[in-house]
Amino acid sequence: MTNESPSTPSAPSAASAALPRLRRHYDEVLRLQLKEKFSYRNIMEVPRLEKVCLNMGVGEATTDRKNLEKAIDDLTLIAGQRPAVTRARNAVAGFKLRKGQGIGCRVTLRRARMYEFVDRLTTIALPRVKDFRGLSRKAFDGKGNYALGIHEQIVFPEINYDKIDKIRGLDIVVCTTATTNAEALALLEGFNFPFVAERS
Repeated sequence: MTNESPSTPSAPSAASAALPRLRRHYDEVLRLQLKEKFSYRNIMEVPRLEKVCLNMGVGEATTDRKNLEKAIDDLTLIAGQRPAVTRARNAVAGFKLRKGQGIGCRVTLRRARMYEFVDRLTTIALPRVKDFRGLSRKAFDGKGNYALGIHEQIVFPEINYDKIDKIRGLDIVVCTTATTNAEALALLEGFNFPFVAERS
């Protein structure tokens, strides 16, 4: 007679079901496709998403702190976690900027929240950008990272247009373990990042 719980055999599948959709896609489909495309010897060599960094600058915070608080609220809704305040390193009298004064906010997403954000970015937010024609293929840094800017935070479904005080933009940096632009591009294309068509 065994003491094993009847639910033991189903535990792995339950854990898999709890993973974000894009993480499951990477594990089950994309990783194998990249391994074959780039002829990696080991599956651990295949590039993966490492983190996503979001940054929102608030120049108006020098005259009214409420602007910074509103930006923090917006970024909290978009990211799903509270951001840290970025502060001025030096004082600049011409801009009425004091050393240590809050001038923006930033947040770093990893693991499940990272995959969930990328999913919302590619399937909901970017298609809602006005006159969107695709992402540039030239915004890679040669070290596996890709940067893009969003001009209006209202493209994210978490933001209620009727409750915002003003339109704000944000910078997004997607960091991967890829070592070349080609590898990083293939990885992000596998996650349905809508890059502009390659010129023939």
